[in-house]
Amino acid sequence: MKKLSITQVLVCGAAIVTLSMGIRHGFGLWLQPITQAQNWTRENFAFAIAIQNISWGFVGIFAGMLADKFGAFRTIIGGSVLYALGLLGMAYSPTPLTFALTTGVLIGAAQAGTTYAVIYGVIGRNVSLEKRSWAMGVAAAAGSFGQFLMVPTEGFLINTLGWQEALAVLSAAVLLIIPLAWGLREPGFTSGAPVKRDQTILQALQEAFKYPSFQLLMAGYFVCGFQVVFIGVHMPSYLKDNGLSPQVASYALALIGLFNVFGTYIAGSLGQRMPKKNILSFIYMARAVAITLFLIAPLTPMSVYIFSAVMGLLWLSTVPPTNATVAQIFGVAHLSMLGGFVFFSHQIGSFLGVWLGGYLYDKTGSYNIVWYISIALGVFAALVNLPVKERAIERTPSAAAA
Repeated sequence: MKKLSITQVLVCGAAIVTLSMGIRHGFGLWLQPITQAQNWTRENFAFAIAIQNISWGFVGIFAGMLADKFGAFRTIIGGSVLYALGLLGMAYSPTPLTFALTTGVLIGAAQAGTTYAVIYGVIGRNVSLEKRSWAMGVAAAAGSFGQFLMVPTEGFLINTLGWQEALAVLSAAVLLIIPLAWGLREPGFTSGAPVKRDQTILQALQEAFKYPSFQLLMAGYFVCGFQVVFIGVHMPSYLKDNGLSPQVASYALALIGLFNVFGTYIAGSLGQRMPKKNILSFIYMARAVAITLFLIAPLTPMSVYIFSAVMGLLWLSTVPPTNATVAQIFGVAHLSMLGGFVFFSHQIGSFLGVWLGGYLYDKTGSYNIVWYISIALGVFAALVNLPVKERAIERTPSAAAA
């Protein structure tokens, strides 16, 4: 199959991830405006974001299957349209139920078709093994740049237009993904017929789920989701509860995005030269240490900015080594689908992190318990990544061909 140029894949893929991830990273800024305007609890908002993460993970499995079989182009366009509809629903939902269906189900499904699993499948098929981890790091860094760019923009839109109008503007902006998707039309998929694979979907799944290293990667990614989504959604309110201004929260999220540009790129580049399991173990342990020090230190704008910079380096830096390891073990034929399953584990963690944040805050008036859980899970993830075996799986001729 003829391949796309690396430059074309990275430019278009990175721009799509920038928009898709950049918008969703700012959702925490809407927690207080929406709950106060609608007279809802924080759990109502947190539950919708939790549903979003589960929807993203679950639909991502099937989005990955479609992208592997028919190409990413159609999947990305469908995701863009769903994203625009979901953002409008987020703005104008009158009840917590409709808010959960639009902000949760619709936007989650949209993110499944416009983020890493689908984009990484294109990268895996079009970038050689020698550059694959690096290229995935570039795409992840683009998503981080989107956070740095979009979070202050979203804060500005909320302050100048109001929270509903800001969401309407973002609904129109996300449709820019459609022309960008044109650059990811892979020649082998343009006929509309599915590409033949050496393994069926069922064979690929059976192989992966029987392989212990795949299970360990899923366990680690669960922790990643729990930590980053809890912090991303609830930290603005945590800071405001402790007397810091909303601008501090906006700057904090922007700093996470800025430093994550460097963190994801460095993680992807290091993945070409050292064991990726060691990179993952270090990231998770460093997160546990960073959260511990953040809770111990006096809470000031400077301590928030330092914590945000450190967490930014560690934020999505798990994404390139995790996906590159999956590709290295199982190959790229079913990479979007297998990446979707690993990401589903991430999103189960995201669901629990964001929902428990809202639930335990409403019950106890504090986020402390969830901070402590995040620390313990960081240590757990650091340990479970150490036994991962990164070498390519050995297949017998009968198992390699259906």
